[in-house]
Amino acid sequence: MIGNDLETARENLPSHVAIIMDGNGRWAEKRGLLRYFGHDAGMKAMTEIVRYASDMGIGYLSVYAFSTENWKRSEEEVSGIFKLLLIYVDKELDELHRNNCKVNILGDTTGMSRIVLKALEKVREKTKGNTGMIFNICLGYGGRAELARAARSLAGKVADGTIAPGEIDEDAITDALYTGGMPDPDLLIRPGGEKRLSNFMLWQCAYTEFVFCETLWPDFTKEDFDKAITEYEARKRRFGGRK
Repeated sequence: MIGNDLETARENLPSHVAIIMDGNGRWAEKRGLLRYFGHDAGMKAMTEIVRYASDMGIGYLSVYAFSTENWKRSEEEVSGIFKLLLIYVDKELDELHRNNCKVNILGDTTGMSRIVLKALEKVREKTKGNTGMIFNICLGYGGRAELARAARSLAGKVADGTIAPGEIDEDAITDALYTGGMPDPDLLIRPGGEKRLSNFMLWQCAYTEFVFCETLWPDFTKEDFDKAITEYEARKRRFGGRK
C-alpha cells in the first residue's frame, strides 16, 4: 500500500472523483478486434485505477460502467459487458475487501439476469461494513432517470403525508438520489476525446471540475489519473461566488 506517501504529497486531493470510462469500442476497432476485447481491456484499466485511487486516499470513486442508453446496443455486446462484470466481481472482490473498499451499485438493475443480480448482491454484502474508499459502480444508470426516480419518491412522501410540498428543497432532492448521503463529485474525468456528460450525474455535477483527455479508456493509466488530479489541484473553485 502506498496511500500515506501519495496522500501527504497532495495539497488539495478531491474527496469524490467520477469517471466516464469512454472509448472501449473505438480502442477495439482501431486494432481490428471485437468490441468485447475493448471492454475487457477497459475492465483491466478500471481495476488499476480503483486500486490506485484507494491507495491515494480518494474517499469516493464513481465509474460510469453501463448507462440506460447502453441497453440499445447489440445483445452480443451487452451480454459481453455483463460477462466481464461477473469475471471482475469474482476476481477482484477479495482484494476490494482486503483494501477496505465499500462497493455500491447505483442504477436501475431491472432487466439484468439473476446471476448478475446475485453477483452484485454478493459484492455489496461482503463490503458493506468496510470503511475505506466508497466505490460506486453505476449500472443501468441515467441522470434523467435518477431525477425522475427521486421525483416519484418525493411525490409518494407528499401523498402519504410524510412531508409537505414546501419541504421539497435542494437537500431533499439530493437525499433522494442514488448518491444520497455522499458528497458531490469534486472532479469528473472523461477520457476518449468527447466533451459531454452523456447523462451522467446531472444534478451532482453542478459545480464539479471537468478534465477531458484524448486517451481512450483502455489506455488510461495511473499517470493519466495523476495528471487529472494535478490539474484539479491547480484550479480555484468558487462555486458561483468570488474570493
